[in-house]
Amino acid sequence: MRGVAPLLRGFLLCLLGLVLPAGGHGVKAATASLRGGSRSMARQTSTAGQHGYTFLRNPEQVRSFVRRGYLVSVPGNRDYELSDVSYPYARPEVKLFVERLSRQYRRACGEKLVVTSLTRPRSHQPANAASRSVHQAGMALDLRRSWSRKCRGWLERVLLSLERQGVLDGNYERRPPHYHVAVFPRQYAAYVARLRGGASESRADVTTGYRVRRGDTLWKIAKSHGTTVEELRVENSLRSSRILPGQLLRVPQAR
Repeated sequence: MRGVAPLLRGFLLCLLGLVLPAGGHGVKAATASLRGGSRSMARQTSTAGQHGYTFLRNPEQVRSFVRRGYLVSVPGNRDYELSDVSYPYARPEVKLFVERLSRQYRRACGEKLVVTSLTRPRSHQPANAASRSVHQAGMALDLRRSWSRKCRGWLERVLLSLERQGVLDGNYERRPPHYHVAVFPRQYAAYVARLRGGASESRADVTTGYRVRRGDTLWKIAKSHGTTVEELRVENSLRSSRILPGQLLRVPQAR
């Protein structure tokens, strides 16, 4: 009879669509479980505050942030698509997350990742949304839950792994079934830099000057020079993503 309780527990977890990390016991399992809750929401809100992010109130504010480069377009590509997304914009690091995750997801299970929500101003929050949802800050996205067990398993394992590393917060929501993911921009940018072989350290003393042109954003400049928004901010001591035409930036270069 000793094996009955663990088996029953495992069966119930499967029904709920949850995947525990290997050796899922103690504090780490409790903080990385895709279960959400008040602590999870507090952590997301606190991170938005640490980044100095504005919680957008209406569509006009969203459009203003897009014009100023604080939010970038997330249009979809061969690896992911958008479904019923009213505002296809997000923080640059969230776009980087979607592109990297969807590429790996498609390779792993053979289907596109489906994004169902990105930035969402307070005026367009659903009735069941938290009052301080970080969708309003542009640092969250919702992902559709696949019918494929293989795809669900892969995605949940990856989200749990990234959550344990402190670069995002993932929640499984049941109505409708989807994954709510709050990306922690600075932490995620640093994580990607480490994966790329310590890009920040290797480029620190190799820079070039760039004069900002009308229509430029940090995301566009970073992408065209093979660097990241976070590296541009650090190199130029920028407290936000705001830049002005004529401004001279130091751009890190690959060795």
